[in-house]
Amino acid sequence: MDKIRKIKVTLKSRPTFEGAGVRLKRAFGYVDESLDPFLLLDDFHSDNPQDYVRGFPWHPHRGIETITYMLHGKIEHGDSLGNQGVILPNSVQWMTAGSGIIHQEMPKQNKKDTLLWGFQLWANLPSSHKMMDPRYRDVKESEIPELSLNNDTVKIKVICGEINGTKGPVHDIITDPEYLDVTISSNSEFIHPIKEGYNVIAYTIAGEGNFDENKDQFLEKETLIIYRDGDSVKISTKNEPIRFLLISGKPLKESVAWRGPIVMNTDEELRVAFQEYQNGTFIKHK
Repeated sequence: MDKIRKIKVTLKSRPTFEGAGVRLKRAFGYVDESLDPFLLLDDFHSDNPQDYVRGFPWHPHRGIETITYMLHGKIEHGDSLGNQGVILPNSVQWMTAGSGIIHQEMPKQNKKDTLLWGFQLWANLPSSHKMMDPRYRDVKESEIPELSLNNDTVKIKVICGEINGTKGPVHDIITDPEYLDVTISSNSEFIHPIKEGYNVIAYTIAGEGNFDENKDQFLEKETLIIYRDGDSVKISTKNEPIRFLLISGKPLKESVAWRGPIVMNTDEELRVAFQEYQNGTFIKHK
């Protein structure tokens, strides 16, 4: 019988500023054994260009992966690998910073449609892969499979992971993550297996739903759900549908030294990284 996971804690995302003054909501941004290997989840959602137009000018990353998922609007990307492009609605940029990358992410404003809405997730890299070669994956909307389950009451976009033999387009990630965009119709439920020992979170996008069968609690948008261990999650709805991100991964269980955009295992590694950034030796790739 399934060991349905129970909720450990729920948190509302909180307003903050990032980049050159982008107004967004942060679901979490700290080290916690219940979130490992994930470090941060930001929700940027505004139809006021003044909230986001300054964007995220050139800045470094090392030791992590950044995953940007756009729902609405466009983000222009450029990096020290020579990649240039635009992250379009319903598409994903999966960037592995590894040994070091410098990039920028700048919103492309549309005067007729000013809504910008997306998410950025940071995933840690294990010590064995902190200094791997950087890589960049631009995942288009057409590459992301969408499944309909339970008589079309559940629809899932599979960004990473596998459901019923259907695999998401992002493979070969060290922490074996699963990244799903799930919509459940009203008066329906969804049970999904999660590997025991893996950490799993959900973040609500719209509507309301119950994320713990043992609690008479319906959670609304912009809520982070952190689960306890088990082998599956169960989400149900009543009068309202629910849309949410469901994210899981294998914990690294390693020490974390984190300052700004760089995440290493020791303070000395952090010191070296910032020193290299200052003296121009940060980039290791050709």
